Amino acid sequence: MYELRSGSAATMPQPLPPKEAAQFRTVIRSYEDKQYKRGIKTADLILKKVPKHGDTMAMKALILSAQGRTDEAFSLAKEALTVDMKSHICWHVYGLLYRANKNFEEAIKAYKFALKLEPESPQIQRDLAILQVQMRDYQGYIQSRTAMLQARPQLRQSWTALAIANHLAGNLSEAENVLTTYEGTLKTTPSRHDIEHSESIMYKNSLIAEQGDYQRALDHLNGDAKHNLDRLAVLEARAEYLSKLGRKDDAAKAYRALLDRNAEHPDYYEKLAAALDISVEDHKARKAIYDEYVQKAPRSDAARRIPLDFLKGDEFKQAADAYLTLMLNKGVPSTFANLKHLYSDTFKKNTLKELAEKYLASQPSDSASKDKGEAAGLYFLAQHYNYHLSRDLPKATEYIDKAIEKDPKSVDFHMTKARIIKHEGNLQLASEMMDRARKVDLKDRYINSKAAKYQLRNNENDKALKTVGLFTRAETVGGPLADLLEMQCIWFLTEDGEAYARQGNIGMALKRFHAIGNIFDVWQEDQFDFHSFSLRKGHIRAYVDMLRWEDHVRDHPFFSRAALDAIDVYLKMADKPSANGVNGADEENSEDALARKKAAKKAKKEQQRLEREAAEKQAKQDPNKSTQTGEPKKKDEDPLGLKLAATTDPLGEAMKYLGPLLQACPESIEAQIAGFEVYMRRGKYVLALRCLNNALSLDATHPRVYEQAVAFRSLLNSSPELAPKVAEVLKTQFQAVDESTKLSTYIEQFEAKHKASPLHVLSAIAARRSTGEDKSKCDERVLDLLSMNGVSSGDAIEMLERLKSWRSPAVAEFRGAAQAKWPDVTRLA
Repeated sequence: MYELRSGSAATMPQPLPPKEAAQFRTVIRSYEDKQYKRGIKTADLILKKVPKHGDTMAMKALILSAQGRTDEAFSLAKEALTVDMKSHICWHVYGLLYRANKNFEEAIKAYKFALKLEPESPQIQRDLAILQVQMRDYQGYIQSRTAMLQARPQLRQSWTALAIANHLAGNLSEAENVLTTYEGTLKTTPSRHDIEHSESIMYKNSLIAEQGDYQRALDHLNGDAKHNLDRLAVLEARAEYLSKLGRKDDAAKAYRALLDRNAEHPDYYEKLAAALDISVEDHKARKAIYDEYVQKAPRSDAARRIPLDFLKGDEFKQAADAYLTLMLNKGVPSTFANLKHLYSDTFKKNTLKELAEKYLASQPSDSASKDKGEAAGLYFLAQHYNYHLSRDLPKATEYIDKAIEKDPKSVDFHMTKARIIKHEGNLQLASEMMDRARKVDLKDRYINSKAAKYQLRNNENDKALKTVGLFTRAETVGGPLADLLEMQCIWFLTEDGEAYARQGNIGMALKRFHAIGNIFDVWQEDQFDFHSFSLRKGHIRAYVDMLRWEDHVRDHPFFSRAALDAIDVYLKMADKPSANGVNGADEENSEDALARKKAAKKAKKEQQRLEREAAEKQAKQDPNKSTQTGEPKKKDEDPLGLKLAATTDPLGEAMKYLGPLLQACPESIEAQIAGFEVYMRRGKYVLALRCLNNALSLDATHPRVYEQAVAFRSLLNSSPELAPKVAEVLKTQFQAVDESTKLSTYIEQFEAKHKASPLHVLSAIAARRSTGEDKSKCDERVLDLLSMNGVSSGDAIEMLERLKSWRSPAVAEFRGAAQAKWPDVTRLA
């Protein structure tokens, strides 16, 4: 806020006497130096002499906001505006308060008002521009950047920023013209080692290419960018342009030059083949390219592995044999991971198994041998039989046991053994085995994380936190969890929240899911610093890439998973408003309720212990080292999530996740299914139908989608409270189940069509139950599903959860029958 410091008493809307004007400058310096107590004290001295000085009141409000006293700050800022509506400082501060409160629309309004009062203020203009690009208001951003360029045309970043603004708005030719105009103002050619100039040249080249003018882009590359510092970008761009222009021979030479630099890049091989006019079906010619680079780069893995993707028959068998033999001889642990994508082809899957068995048979049979090849062959086959497309868990166990016998100190072997046990359903034993693998190498952070993950899958939250805490910073106040939150360790928070949700500890589950939502908010807000930093440092292309990435940040599976988990919890809360179990859990039976109460009591004790430790660490700190900066220390007011679990509007809370989820992941059928459930419960039938129609277009055979279609038709047939116009719209837009179709007949047809799928039959039973069929008969039919051909333990877990959601009296009977059939599956216990 340097323009505040430069303001003198004479230019202020409310002039101050000389002494108070000096004190006002001190207030500004105190704010900038984060000496907040001193700033407030000085501001109070000014206000004692001049009680209605708006600028001082505004600066005091800004300091209060920095201390975390948001309500006081807003109240004082509003008072400052009433005192002096014509002060740009008051309006600027008002905008800063809104920005700190993440109300960007109001902040922009305040900045614009401040700019009308002080059009020459570079800081207000810059703050406005940053918010405009943050909110993707590109037209407004162009206007702001144009004004800033006119004010300071001598700065390169003013020109670059305007070019970026036009680029983001889709005005590619205008963006290029801005950069060309700036180049015309240069009196001397910048040094070849000027990084900012180098980036600007490559950015301009990308703008020309984006317009589709590849010849001009190539000419520019060969001219202005010939000696660019980013040599790889120049080589890649030249190869691409030559290929686009049809200059095949030159493009081939360019891609060969790139492969000489990096023979592991798979795209270079494909583009070289295209430049050589080699047909996708000409496997022999394509293979020759890779063979050439096997000779040139003997250590290259890509040149040997990629041909396995397109080779067929004997050619595949020969190449796979050579690759597999080489990798197993070396004992490369990732061999199976490199090849498992081929398993979608049945021939290749069977061939790889046969080659691995042949290799294993060729190895010495000396049981005392620690030969890499034999152990690697056993390990490959164990993974083969553990993989879902070729699963045979008894065989997988047989091979991995032999591998462990061969090399008892291998972390990889023990880890795979734990995975096999997990797939058998025994999460308790899998957790123990993964922990045993961890103890083989206590310095390996990856295996430590895997052990913690398996403990969470087994609902051992405290144990998992201690395990992962072995690799967190010991000095972190708040213990391992605080460090994991600071490091934004999403995988742990997700697994931890899901474990708490399974135990019925809704408060702690929501606590974790909210933490993940906050992390994505932080990533969204982290752009703020880069809007100015990237321009200052000249990292233009990376900055544009970052903006495009940020536009899709919530597409990430981590967000959709956490959002769906949170929505599921809120839906259960909405369906059981009278639940009074631990942290809002449903008291399914007295034993579960007792266990949950014990868990909550234990969690509370753990929280108290952490608070004591934090207080002790704070007390032990050297007071001379602790400088008072006035930064507000955020305290967790709801460490156990009790306030989150006590919400009276779970569906409203669910919407906070559903809105961003549907916007970011419209192609996710799980998101559309969740949207239908939330909107139906909220009585938003038009929105529910939109989700249902989207889900039907994605997968009309999905069991849950079919179930929802039945529910919606049932609603239209029987709901008297729908307004006539709404009902008419819904009936017009809903075509999945015809109005004349009898629902019982529709359900019978669906069940007959999918009679071999346990989950489809389960959905048919659920649909019958929702349309009024006898509940006890439906429960009996779910029990009968256990004897169905092809039913898995995973299906049984889904059935058990469905019975629980119905509060069925058959839960105990089903659990007993399922346990008898799958005694090792812990989720059925």
